[in-house]
Amino acid sequence: MAVNPVVSDVVDLESPDDIALADRMKAGRQAIVNELKKVIVGQDEVVNQVLMTLFVGGNSLIVGAPGLAKTLLIHTMARVLDLKFSRIQFTPDLMPSDITGTDLVQEDATTGRRQMVFAPGPIFANIVLADEINRTPPKTQSALLEAMQEHRVTVQGKTYQLHEPFYVFATQNPIELEGTYPLPEAQLDRFMFHIIIEHPPYDEELEVARTTTAIQNPQLNRPITGEDLIAFQRLVRKVPVSEPVLRHALDLVRASRAKNNPDAKDFVKKWVAFGASVRAAQYLILGGKARALTSGRYHVSFDDIRALAHPVLRHRIITNFHAQSEGVTTDQIVDRLLEVVPLPRSGM
Repeated sequence: MAVNPVVSDVVDLESPDDIALADRMKAGRQAIVNELKKVIVGQDEVVNQVLMTLFVGGNSLIVGAPGLAKTLLIHTMARVLDLKFSRIQFTPDLMPSDITGTDLVQEDATTGRRQMVFAPGPIFANIVLADEINRTPPKTQSALLEAMQEHRVTVQGKTYQLHEPFYVFATQNPIELEGTYPLPEAQLDRFMFHIIIEHPPYDEELEVARTTTAIQNPQLNRPITGEDLIAFQRLVRKVPVSEPVLRHALDLVRASRAKNNPDAKDFVKKWVAFGASVRAAQYLILGGKARALTSGRYHVSFDDIRALAHPVLRHRIITNFHAQSEGVTTDQIVDRLLEVVPLPRSGM
């Protein structure tokens, strides 16, 4: 559904410096895409959603079958941005201290005295890839919660701040379910996007087969720094949003809830056990701001919100037995929500 953008009364950012930074953000995004294309074939929408995660300062869950370049994409992104990258292979025997780090006893060579010294774990990086996150028990999965939300970790009662910028990208394989531990809703809710990687079309898959079986040594430029990303995250929050666009984002989220919602649609009552949380509205708006800026606009439109409805809502809507028995997916429910939730009038 195409709709005209609704512009708030204030359509410019605060200063010429903000405008210049917005132009740099748009140009930087395209430069990053150009560098990624040296390694990654296709997957344009996936790349777009990963970049929006970076510009907002969120975390994302990437789901796809093996061999679809989930790890390669995030590793290449870290190389292009010249950020410290850490990959954690989640396994059933992984312990929380294997992620956060732990205190070790070390002896001072000069005094001979022993003392506890903190040895940082792999979470102390700028971009952390939690590979196959659902293969480790909930106790270990929860070691990421504080890092994702607060950008810090607590070990033995002492808190350590993580280096900025900080992102967690987690991957899941949707095929193998045996021996996995589904992520709890509280942790799923901390992911900005649930990004799905599908098998590429024929021409792109042919190009993958051609390029990956030849000698590869791409020279990657670094058009954007970590400091730039931090500045972009601050800029995104300055983008104005009109009242009707805010209302539409919230209306989509509230319409996904059946409990304590007298206006819930019949299909929501029938299929949804729990609807999306308030974080969904926050990420719809923040993602809409980033999408607007990278499109060269200084305001958020209805289309920005609606374009992000699936990756923001699909992991926050919990279906019930009726939906599961009828094969109804959360994406189908989001499709219905987009059909039935009306656009607010600009005069509201």
